[in-house]
Amino acid sequence: MIKAIIFDMDGLLIDSEPLWEEAELATFSAVGVPLTEEMTKETMGLRVDEVVQHWFSRYPWKTPTQKEVEATIVEKVIELVNEKGIAKDGVEAIVKTFKKAGLPMAIASSSQTEIINAVLDKLGIKDYFKVIHSAEHETYGKPHPGVYITTAVKLGIPPQNCLAFEDSPNGVLAAKAARMKCVAVPDIKMKDDKRLLIADMVITSLNDFHLEALKQF
Repeated sequence: MIKAIIFDMDGLLIDSEPLWEEAELATFSAVGVPLTEEMTKETMGLRVDEVVQHWFSRYPWKTPTQKEVEATIVEKVIELVNEKGIAKDGVEAIVKTFKKAGLPMAIASSSQTEIINAVLDKLGIKDYFKVIHSAEHETYGKPHPGVYITTAVKLGIPPQNCLAFEDSPNGVLAAKAARMKCVAVPDIKMKDDKRLLIADMVITSLNDFHLEALKQF
């Protein structure tokens, strides 16, 4: 029985993948990494420190430091969120539906807490969430299940009674590794990724999920 709902954030609640892409392309090109739009898919769903480490290991640069590059990306993402961040279809409706049903909700995101707060403030939905947890506080980011397990602990609900909503293959892997049920809502560019097959349900939009579907979990 599902007793709580846990949402990923980037690419699920907000159309932020283009914002991350823009911030990463600008930042990495400045340090000599020949990053392309296609290459950014490799790190979708990872923490920013893992993204920076990923590209540093392949195209090492001398300066600035990896920490400084991380900070630049985060700063750019927040700036872009405030400038042009928009909610994905169905976000407001689904959080209202779950709230009305009395189901506590949480965010389990790879993004830093400051980015999560910026997004939830921009979308005006922060008050719907009982728990907000960032993988920056975990030893490992997604696809490791840590961020989901800790979020369930904070909610006070066993992982097997939580339903996770994810858009990325790494996120789906993390949720399933935490023994949660998972609904995948992939971007059209990722819809054929075979890693999504382990999700319990795959839909094209949050608008396609209806409360009665909880009975099948």
